[in-house]
Amino acid sequence: MAAAPPPPGRDHPPVQPVGTTATGTSPAKRAQILAGAARIFAEHGYEGASMSCIARDAGVSKGTLYNYFDSKAVLFCAFIEQCTREKLPLMFRRIDEGATLAESLEHVATALIQLIISPLSLMLNRVIVSEAGNFPELAQTFWTHGPQQATSILAAWLARAPQNDLLDVPDPLFAAEQFYALCQTHIAGRARMQLPVDTSDEYIAFVARSAVRVFLNTYRRDGQRLPPLPYARRATP
Repeated sequence: MAAAPPPPGRDHPPVQPVGTTATGTSPAKRAQILAGAARIFAEHGYEGASMSCIARDAGVSKGTLYNYFDSKAVLFCAFIEQCTREKLPLMFRRIDEGATLAESLEHVATALIQLIISPLSLMLNRVIVSEAGNFPELAQTFWTHGPQQATSILAAWLARAPQNDLLDVPDPLFAAEQFYALCQTHIAGRARMQLPVDTSDEYIAFVARSAVRVFLNTYRRDGQRLPPLPYARRATP
């Protein structure tokens, strides 16, 4: 889908593919620029970041910066792709480590919640939501490399043995999206809106366990349904 014409003065030219390095450029230099961009975007967000500031932080000339990324939009998409490539594997690093089905899902749920409430993820969410209307490629890039890929990984895991012997999952992709939605209960929305919320390790673990219990009560082939988990200390409203 083509982007709508950018408003006057906005740095929203058409986005080029971000996974490649142009002829005559250096992968090491590209990584250096992305590291500087990461610091500037994390500190100032998308609108507050300028190509001049990014070039200065990365220790390159503005001409060199534009030789690698011809707009702030292209650079930000590359930044998103790099972030998801680095962070996504952390969600699944403990899955199948001799754990039970419930324990494996709790590892994923806990890692997802921690990722969602990290300053970097909150910043990316704010930028993507605010820019999506004028810059749909930004949202598409994030969706493709983040939620869509995470959903596909979990869906494939749910569908394979021995999980398939324990669960009845007619649509693994839909089930994976349901699981991720359960993991965002109470904490994610409040954190994104900068409202008070309990983000202690104890409460994150409670939300993760609760999400897994609801999920398994829905999809487990057999076994006793488990009641909702109680939580002794009430979270911040």
